[in-house]
Amino acid sequence: MKIRIGLGSCGIAAGALKVKECVETEIQGRGLDIKVQTTGCIGMCHAEPILDVIDEQERVYTYGYVTPEMVKKIFDGHITGQSPVEKYLLATPEKECDFLAGQKRVALRNCGIINPEQLQDYVDHEGYQALKRAVTKMTQEEVISEIKESGLRGRGGAGFPTWFKWDAARKSPGNVKYIVCNADEGDPGAFMDRSLLEGDPHAVLEGMAIAGYAVGANQGFIYCRAEYPLAIRRAELAIKQAEERGMLGKNIFGTGIDFEIRIKQGAGAFVCGEETALIASLEGERGMPRLKPPFPAQSGYWEKPTNINNVETYANVPWILANGGKAFSAMGTDKSPGTKVFALAGKIKRGGLVEVPMGLPLKEVIFNIGGGTKGDQKFKAVQMGGPSGGCIPEELLETIAQSC
Repeated sequence: MKIRIGLGSCGIAAGALKVKECVETEIQGRGLDIKVQTTGCIGMCHAEPILDVIDEQERVYTYGYVTPEMVKKIFDGHITGQSPVEKYLLATPEKECDFLAGQKRVALRNCGIINPEQLQDYVDHEGYQALKRAVTKMTQEEVISEIKESGLRGRGGAGFPTWFKWDAARKSPGNVKYIVCNADEGDPGAFMDRSLLEGDPHAVLEGMAIAGYAVGANQGFIYCRAEYPLAIRRAELAIKQAEERGMLGKNIFGTGIDFEIRIKQGAGAFVCGEETALIASLEGERGMPRLKPPFPAQSGYWEKPTNINNVETYANVPWILANGGKAFSAMGTDKSPGTKVFALAGKIKRGGLVEVPMGLPLKEVIFNIGGGTKGDQKFKAVQMGGPSGGCIPEELLETIAQSC
């Protein structure tokens, strides 16, 4: 038997560390042989702290809104009594919770499942196999072709075809090229990138390394705002662990290919979410946008060819190489294939992270997954895309999503 506790920022803020302490006290006091696993946020931020009881058959029972007082009752009823405490349960092996039931998780595939601070957990979920295949069995052109077939577009807002940026950087002359991960998530109410780095940092690192091989870069940077200390700490630990196993750094998988990643902490300037302003900040200058062209793929960091994608974009890449571009393009719409991660926040019953196929009507996201408005008040509007987005009224909830 195993107990899994969500320790993302939302879980910690809700009191998950105290819950974990109580769980360990109960295990020790009862003389039980039970492993306690910590994980990131599974997306149900509204129900934190979340505790999973996983039995010998790997069946998962999910408890939500867990308090230290509830821990003893869960142990009395479920752990020692072999009878799940139904009134505290969010999900059972027979019944998935409504929040997760309508989702398709690609970028978030490991969040809330693996321990983000243990490389072996990621490896056990086929981690770094896509990178190994890329550097040992595929050419740069073949990798880019697979990304092209997937139809993956940048998930940072602009929606530019990922393969085109990679190909442009690959074809730009020069032996020195760079990969940059934009984790400068500044939109109010947005926490997609933070949760991904907290819950599955290795997926982002692997995606960056695959991009590095594809464009011919051996140096990468994660530009992450300093307000994300847990994400930064876990990403730094993930880099160290991957380097120790020969999956990052020098001589990846014994191929002679190098790819090193460093983290740059941003000061929280909203403008640094724009790629050229980010590059200026990365160089130690004031974060100010630059005129384009030249584009970063031609002249970016220190005027060298540079590929920039955001956290979610890179997290999709290993899945695409493992499952094939066609599997990704089979989801979503013709113009925007795949899935998209949304942060649900505000006056909604079930706030948190949602990943659904592109083109799903917002009405389904808000009412089926999010549970609708708090207090069942009349829906007025939803703001999309942060401060640069707009407010979508009720009459457009069906049509606007289908045309995106």
